[in-house]
Amino acid sequence: MVQIVKTLVPLPTKGKFSVLEILQYTVLISLVLYFGKTLFIPLSFSMLISFILYPICKWLEKKGVNKIGSIALAISITFILLGAIVYLLFSQIEGFLQEWHTFRVKFSDSLVQLYAFLEERYGIKTDGLSELPKNLVNGSGAQIFGFLMNTAYSISMAVFFLIIIPVFSALILYYREIFTNVLYRLFPADKKESIHEILIETIHSYYNFVKGMLLVYLIVGILNSIGLAIIGIPHPIMFGFIASILTFIPYAGIIISSLLPIAVSWVTFDSLWYPVGIIMVFAFVQLLEANIIFPFAVGNRLKINPLIIIIMIVAGGILWGAAGMILFIPFISIIKLIADRTESLKTLSLLLGSDNQPKKKSKWFFSKKTT
Repeated sequence: MVQIVKTLVPLPTKGKFSVLEILQYTVLISLVLYFGKTLFIPLSFSMLISFILYPICKWLEKKGVNKIGSIALAISITFILLGAIVYLLFSQIEGFLQEWHTFRVKFSDSLVQLYAFLEERYGIKTDGLSELPKNLVNGSGAQIFGFLMNTAYSISMAVFFLIIIPVFSALILYYREIFTNVLYRLFPADKKESIHEILIETIHSYYNFVKGMLLVYLIVGILNSIGLAIIGIPHPIMFGFIASILTFIPYAGIIISSLLPIAVSWVTFDSLWYPVGIIMVFAFVQLLEANIIFPFAVGNRLKINPLIIIIMIVAGGILWGAAGMILFIPFISIIKLIADRTESLKTLSLLLGSDNQPKKKSKWFFSKKTT
């Protein structure tokens, strides 16, 4: 296998990579990720979950819980909380779908009125566009059949992931000493100390970062929901938390998340004041999030170049679909954490970062016994 890789992609002989070699490795890695996504997607989720649960498992073990019990307890609590959140969101979505037919009819009527206004006021011909609302409401049999097929495939993959991800997470946590020793053996013996420090700091930094991010999403979702409820927007919890989750996409996330509640409010109330109110609520909450909530909950923010984040989201969507759009962000954050703490990767850290000035190296105090 190694000989095949060397044949396909020659290794550099002078310790430096040419542009052609970088492109070759990029294409090779992309192909491996794309065709192996059935394995790599649940494995990646499991690895990230194990990073988050590792400090919890170590804390439980220090309290006297055995290794298997601590892993089982941590994974059970995590998936119970995730299940409760998913159930809450789906209950809100179910209530919204029950009103979907009425919304579609109102939406098509609003579009017809808009086309009539444009044609009467500005002389814009909308003959072709006038059929669009009917197509949106009625649809075709082929589209419905394709939608059902895609839905069935998505459900089957979701069930597979729900079964395999907890198993992978538990096994990674149980055999973590073996994986750590293998990692040490991949590098020279004199690098073991630095590898140990980078590994521990990365796990704990990522754990604290994710914990802070979850708190941010919770607070922002609650504030969004309260603001939408005060205005009188239907299903405020669903719209509020969707907007909260999508804030991980710089700039575009809040815009995307506001489109659906704006359309629903415009069609439902037939007034421009409700869309304006939604924009004001989201803008005010985002202002609080950027200046008060995020610095308080996360502390030292992991500042990644927004351009890099958008590129990773697009690349993740191309390679792994929706799962890639979610996974590639924590991947790049972990790479940034490692690059910040590795002298030879300072150039990569500078490329991924959003600060013009280099930051001072933060100090971490972790014992070797925590591995």
